[in-house]
Amino acid sequence: MITDAQVERWLREDVGHHDVTNRVPGETTGRLVAKESGVAAGLEAARAVFEYLGIDVLETLEAGSPIEPGDELLRVAGATCEVLRGERLAVNLVGHASGIATRTRRAVDEARTESDDVRIAATRKTTPGLRGLEKRAVVAGGGDTHRLDCSHMVMVKDNHVAELGLEDAVSRFRERASFATQIEVEVESPVDAPRAVEAGADVVLLDNMTPAETRTGVELLAETDALTEASGGIGLEEVPEYAGTGVDVISMGSLTHSAPALDLSFRTGEETA
Repeated sequence: MITDAQVERWLREDVGHHDVTNRVPGETTGRLVAKESGVAAGLEAARAVFEYLGIDVLETLEAGSPIEPGDELLRVAGATCEVLRGERLAVNLVGHASGIATRTRRAVDEARTESDDVRIAATRKTTPGLRGLEKRAVVAGGGDTHRLDCSHMVMVKDNHVAELGLEDAVSRFRERASFATQIEVEVESPVDAPRAVEAGADVVLLDNMTPAETRTGVELLAETDALTEASGGIGLEEVPEYAGTGVDVISMGSLTHSAPALDLSFRTGEETA
């Protein structure tokens, strides 16, 4: 949920303490309009901003809706001063989130050319303070959030293995985690995948491997119940090849850290013919 405290921080950053620019009298309407095609997301954040400012939100698109140039994502009405104060935040938040949703939808579509089952997932490579917005945008695009924070799943990564050793790391974290918490182990070679499962991994992350190596890792775990995940610099153009390896999950940091914002425009006043 978007809290008042978050909105206050955003407004303090953008509006400041002596806002002259937006001190415009009267009442007006405002429309958030797409300038390019994509997938809508982040509208709950824009709604929270305008409602905090006392502006009526008249209409919003559903998250995940496809949009084309000229489509209206959101319509508001209220005091002109407050509409203008929320304008830039709405454009930035929705544009950023919709860019993530659009990139995620592209990745999902690429994966579906090879597999109907593989999941496209995000990572923890998110913008501090905006993880909730960005993860919801991934879902709007048809992707999976992966773990929302470190408490959702134990991930034994390369630095844990370097400090503790693979088996000791899994054992140590298994003792401390809830019975309901899954353990994922990152491996950098296909031959280490069975070793991770033997140590107690529920999920094996095949990290920075080629599609051929990923396929080998998946095949080595075919007789186990472990899920497999491919990750490590996988681009949109490479998704089909990885999807064809039989892996269960493809996680992509680029969904959140490299998605360009969708081009949007905010227009005040009544729409003219």
